[in-house]
Amino acid sequence: MTTLTTALAPGSAPARAEASYAAKRRRKLIVAALVFAALAALPYGIRDVYLQNVLILTLMYAALSQSWNILGGYCGQVSLGHALYFGIGAYATSVLFVNYGVLPWFGMLAGGMLSALVALVLGYPCFRLAGHYFSIATIVIAEIGLLLVHNWDFVGGAMGIQWPFNPDSWWTLQFARDKIPYVHFAIGFLAVVWFVTWLIEGSRWGYWWRAVKDDAQAAESLGVEVFRSKMAAAAVSASFTAIGGGFYAAYVSYIDPESVMSFRFSLLFALPAVLGGIGTLWGPLVGAAILIPLTEISRSYLGGSGNGLDLMLYGVLVMVVALARPEGVLSLFRRTRKARNEEATP
Repeated sequence: MTTLTTALAPGSAPARAEASYAAKRRRKLIVAALVFAALAALPYGIRDVYLQNVLILTLMYAALSQSWNILGGYCGQVSLGHALYFGIGAYATSVLFVNYGVLPWFGMLAGGMLSALVALVLGYPCFRLAGHYFSIATIVIAEIGLLLVHNWDFVGGAMGIQWPFNPDSWWTLQFARDKIPYVHFAIGFLAVVWFVTWLIEGSRWGYWWRAVKDDAQAAESLGVEVFRSKMAAAAVSASFTAIGGGFYAAYVSYIDPESVMSFRFSLLFALPAVLGGIGTLWGPLVGAAILIPLTEISRSYLGGSGNGLDLMLYGVLVMVVALARPEGVLSLFRRTRKARNEEATP
């Protein structure tokens, strides 16, 4: 008892470590508040509609990549089928709004809950697999979902769903003349996903997920409920991805199977996190800030020629980062800070 009391004393090493960790987490929260405040002011300095569109897509994909990062980064389950959940959110929001007059806000929540349920149902058999087999299974399931929607008349089949044109309103999330409200929604969505990830990172679930990622068998031997951890991560990740799908449907006002459920979306959710730093709070945003503007601008200026220069540039960037910084762009800053600290240490 005396030993335990001594260990938990204010001046002891464990107490200092705990205080240092709490201060570090508070700093992350303060930095996040400053970053999101700066992002909220950014669109007022950008009057070009095209650049506003690039900003909206960058913020949206940053949030979606953070959603993927919960499962693929923190829990180590590399899913390449998240386009399925994105499509569920887009179609749930669109069908409820167009056919039944349900506001997109409720449609996005319905899509999020439905996607979480689907993730749990699919996770039961898929999480029996590991490594590449799990990734392949997610691709196959997402492609099956794409084919089913292609032939499902209730959701418009291959023709898709066209949203009706309404006056500008936050209720219907439709703004024909001004894109700034979409920027603010995307920032709010990113901030919510980031904050939830921050909360999870410091919770028991966050520690469990990182343990499962590092070594599932060792984690299970220490009492971690591996299967429950994977299922919880999948449900949270899928629900946020579906909400992003609902927002995208409201933003573009028209969806069809290929525009919301194709395999390229699954890649676009994973690549920013991989590029910026997988399993980190800021990796998805940093990766999206590099990848999405480059993709959109290169496609606009180089893609129209038909020679594939935009795709080659995109591929070269991914290969260079993968070879030079396998841990992501953020690892460059961590190594620089570590070297600076070592130089300052006598």
